[in-house]
Amino acid sequence: MEQYEPDRPSAAQLAAMRRTLTSGRGALSRRSLLRATGVGALTVGGLAGLSACGIPPAKRDEDGPASTDHSAKEKRVVFSNWTEYMDTSEDEKHYPTLEAFTRRTGIAVKYTADINDNVEFFGKIQPQLAAGQDTGRDLICVTDWLAARMIRLGYAQKLDPSNLPHAFANLAEQFRMPDWDPGRAYSYPWTGIPTVIAYNAKATKGRKVESVSQLLDDPALKGRVAFLSEMRDSVGMTLLDLGKDPGSFTDDDFDAAIARLQKGVDNQQIRRFTGNDYTADLDKGDIAACVAWAGDIVQLQADNPDIKFTIPESGYIISSDNLLVPAKARHKTNAEKLIDHYYQPPIAAQLAAYINYVCPVDGVRAELTKIDKSMADNTLILPDAAMAAASHAFRSLSSKEETAYEGKFAKLIGA
Repeated sequence: MEQYEPDRPSAAQLAAMRRTLTSGRGALSRRSLLRATGVGALTVGGLAGLSACGIPPAKRDEDGPASTDHSAKEKRVVFSNWTEYMDTSEDEKHYPTLEAFTRRTGIAVKYTADINDNVEFFGKIQPQLAAGQDTGRDLICVTDWLAARMIRLGYAQKLDPSNLPHAFANLAEQFRMPDWDPGRAYSYPWTGIPTVIAYNAKATKGRKVESVSQLLDDPALKGRVAFLSEMRDSVGMTLLDLGKDPGSFTDDDFDAAIARLQKGVDNQQIRRFTGNDYTADLDKGDIAACVAWAGDIVQLQADNPDIKFTIPESGYIISSDNLLVPAKARHKTNAEKLIDHYYQPPIAAQLAAYINYVCPVDGVRAELTKIDKSMADNTLILPDAAMAAASHAFRSLSSKEETAYEGKFAKLIGA
């Protein structure tokens, strides 16, 4: 007999989450494809889906589920992360910033790049979390919607601020108050993920593309426009273009955004909805302009000077991948010290120079300039005050809302 789970994903939610594995940010990045024989060899993977049976949430208390902390006697920490999300040495045999942590603290790090997709990874660890068992991991990195879900279910431990002095002091303002973890009691961002407008200046004959309205209405772009197959990104950017706040929109606002995008599909203005496979078509000019992830654009610009990006006057969507200590983790204090390590500006700059996404740490500009001045000047890595102020997070959704919204979006994109 199937057990009841209050937060069990619906079919629409599962379909949306699985899109990230085949074509979204969970798919191989351009860097991964170019370096598949390099860092990829360091990763450990394994397919695991969500259980067919419902699993009840863990028992919750005010401060989150505590565990016996063995950090004082066991100088180690186990860290699971996404592929291509850690700086490596030129010979790809070492992780310099992790090794610096071990030299400074004496805490050994078992690092595994075994997260390829949020839903797949959650399927691996949820049975243990629900049973009140240690997952074997002390620190994990998951996207904000899953971080919110884990906190809500009681699957994450509340962090001790006394072990996080650099993180508390240096966390950038735009990441301090997500609605799913106000004040960052349970999480700290590993990196920010801006959704912007990108275009190939050669394909547009030098014309700038500066708004979602232009993507949807400019006849010169007809049939050469792409939006992302991730609902929060494409709908969020459209909501902003309609003058609505993605942090507080209504059902009617959502429906208006879907209708706006549907018109672009019906009149063939939109060529397709894509995951990060849009990069090849944008690079060639087959797609002239699109809604895009900033990290992809930084990497494309390194090889193609015609690739440009703009931040619409209406603003842009930002999400984040976040560090959490799972319930019953054996080395909580060691994990907190590792989080704090990455909020020291020299370490944060070294990581940002490698992964090319928004650094959530204040005070890194001088350090990043020493590594690569062009990166320090790139607002897709270090947003200036104006760009940070233009960022908007897509609000948390109830399970009912997510089922309804993902269903409508799936119909729009033909998924």
